[in-house]
Amino acid sequence: MTPAELTDTEISDVARDMRARGEPFAIATVIRTLGATAAKPGAKALLDAEGTILQGWIGGGCVRGALAKATKRAMAEGAPQLISLHPQDLLDEKGIAPGSDVEGVSFARNGCPSKGSMDIFVELILPLPELLIFGEAPVAKSLSRLAAQFQWSLAQGEADSAVRPLADGETRMIVVATQGKNDLACLKQALEAEARFVAFVGSRRKFATLSETLIGQGVSQSVLSRVQAPAGLAIGAVTPDEIALSILAQLTEVRRRRQRTETDGD
Repeated sequence: MTPAELTDTEISDVARDMRARGEPFAIATVIRTLGATAAKPGAKALLDAEGTILQGWIGGGCVRGALAKATKRAMAEGAPQLISLHPQDLLDEKGIAPGSDVEGVSFARNGCPSKGSMDIFVELILPLPELLIFGEAPVAKSLSRLAAQFQWSLAQGEADSAVRPLADGETRMIVVATQGKNDLACLKQALEAEARFVAFVGSRRKFATLSETLIGQGVSQSVLSRVQAPAGLAIGAVTPDEIALSILAQLTEVRRRRQRTETDGD
């Protein structure tokens, strides 16, 4: 649990229920106020993916519109938000228009008669990304053991069962590590599933052969081009554990890609 959840029993209870259901949510915390404001530093609220307050209190209606907008933006970007609300005259004094982003802070107009200012941090809490693994070969087993240590929600794919749809806020990556057992059926299930990334454990030649068969069954080349084959980063892996490590490294790179900024590596 996050520190925000632990400080309020009712928020903690709602958060626990939403986690159990795999639903995304956000916790908003007032971190600074200036002038007269109804909410004070430390006030918290839990919001759903649409920005509706489900538990807690963080101010009146003049705050909720900006907070809902920030929450939706956090959900869309997969990143926390810092919003700073000020009365219009103070924004004019700063030369900042409502809706502007300045050095990582999103500014909004506080229309409350009190004309106070408030900074709110919106913390995003998403379900763990799902790693769906097809196969029971040694690489599949090694990958499952290794991924469990790095905050993935593990699931087992079946050759004869369609993959469940993703709920709002969920993400999924798929690794087909069948290695000779139900390769074609599992690969087809993987291609039909919702997923951010799909990888196949096997040689390029083997994947090309399977691809020809799938194309004959009506699968398009554009769909097949989504598959990373062979799976994993090129680290010279040989053993099942090493291959699993190379795959998890690649999955981590894809998972964290959106969190990197243009200035990374400067």
